[in-house]
Amino acid sequence: MTYAMGRVTRDADSHLMELPDFLRRGAAARDRDRLPSLVDVGLDIEGIRSAELDGATGHPAAVVEARVALGDALLKGPKWHDALGSFSGAERSRVLDLLGFERQVIFSSFCATALFPMRDRALCDIGCRAHNRSMAAFCDADPRLLGVGLLTLDDPAAALATLEEGIELGLGAFWLPNDAPGGRSPGHPDHDPIWRRLAEARVPFLLHVGSSSLSIDDAWMNDGRPDTRSARGGAEVIGSKDLMVIFQPYARFLSVLILDGVLERFPTLRGGAIEVGAGWVPDMLRRLDHAVQIWARSEPQLAAMERLPSEQVTAQLRFTPYPFEDVGRLIRESRPELYLFSTDYPHAEGGRDPLGRFGKSLEGLDAEIQHRFFARNFDDLYPGDTP
Repeated sequence: MTYAMGRVTRDADSHLMELPDFLRRGAAARDRDRLPSLVDVGLDIEGIRSAELDGATGHPAAVVEARVALGDALLKGPKWHDALGSFSGAERSRVLDLLGFERQVIFSSFCATALFPMRDRALCDIGCRAHNRSMAAFCDADPRLLGVGLLTLDDPAAALATLEEGIELGLGAFWLPNDAPGGRSPGHPDHDPIWRRLAEARVPFLLHVGSSSLSIDDAWMNDGRPDTRSARGGAEVIGSKDLMVIFQPYARFLSVLILDGVLERFPTLRGGAIEVGAGWVPDMLRRLDHAVQIWARSEPQLAAMERLPSEQVTAQLRFTPYPFEDVGRLIRESRPELYLFSTDYPHAEGGRDPLGRFGKSLEGLDAEIQHRFFARNFDDLYPGDTP
C-alpha cells in the first residue's frame, strides 16, 4: 500500500535540492563562469550537504535501497539532500511510486534566492534560463513531475523570450518574484504580453516562499533581551515573528494584480501562492471586494469590473495551507476551490504526515470537497497537464 492509500492525490509543492553546479550545468559555455556556484548556500542544517555531493547523479545504491525500504513511511525518513530523489529525477520517480501521488510540482530550493535579488538583471535572466534547462532535465525522468521555471518581469521583452523557451522545454509553471518589476506594478500594460502568453499556454504563474525575504526586519527582533531565542535562519526556516508577516508581500502582489484588472483581462490566466500559508486568504478576498465596492466611484476602472475580485480569485488562483492550519475552517470562511494539498518534500517544514494532518482538518466535510483539496483544485491550476 502506498502512502496515499488509494486516495487520488496531487502534490502542489515539492522541491529538488540543487547541487553546486546546477545553474552552470544549464548555462551556455560562455556564461558558466559568470553564474554563482551553489556550493555555499549559507545553511547550517543537518542534511544540507550540497558541496559533499557535488557531481553526484544520485545516491549510492545502498542508500537508495534503504530509502525505498521505508515504503509508505518515506516522509518520516531523512530530509534535504539525504532524502530519496532530492537531486535525482530518476529517484524522484520512485518516490512517487512509494507515495502514490499522480502528479508532483517541483520547485528548486536555492536558485531563486541566488538569482532574484541580482542587480545585474541581464545576468539574472541568463541564470533563470540556465535554471529552467536544468529543471527540465530533472523532470524529464517522469511525466508525473511538473517542473517550475524561474521568470522575472523587469525586462518584459527578455521575460517573454525566457518564457517561450521554458514553455518549449515543457515546464509546467513559472515562479515570479513578488516585487514591483522594473519599478512598475505587475498590472502594468508592459506585462500584458507575458500574462497573455501564460494564459494561452495554460501555464500558471506562481509565487513561492523565497520570492522575497522570509524574515521580519531585524529591528523588530531587537527586544532588548539577549537570551531570547528564535527558530529563524537556514533553508526556509522562519521564527514566530516572521510567521506573522511572511504572507504580506504575496497578498500585496496578488491584490495589486487583481485591482489593476489582470485577471479580468485574462480570464484563463491561472496563478497561485505556495508555501506561505493560507490563513490570510479569506480576509484578502473580503478586503478586495470592499476595495472595489467602496472605491468604484473615485476609481472608475474598478466600476468596470464584470466580476467581483473574490469571484476572480475563486476561478483563477490557488493557495497551499500550512499543515498546521485548519483547512476545513478556511473552506467554510471562503470557498472550497481555493486550496491545494502539498508536502514540501524533501524539506522538513512539510512534516512527517501531511496527509494525516490535512485529512483530520477536513473531517466532517463531504467527499467532493475533500477530493477538491487533494486533487481537483490542482487540475484547475494546471488544466493543460491533467492526465
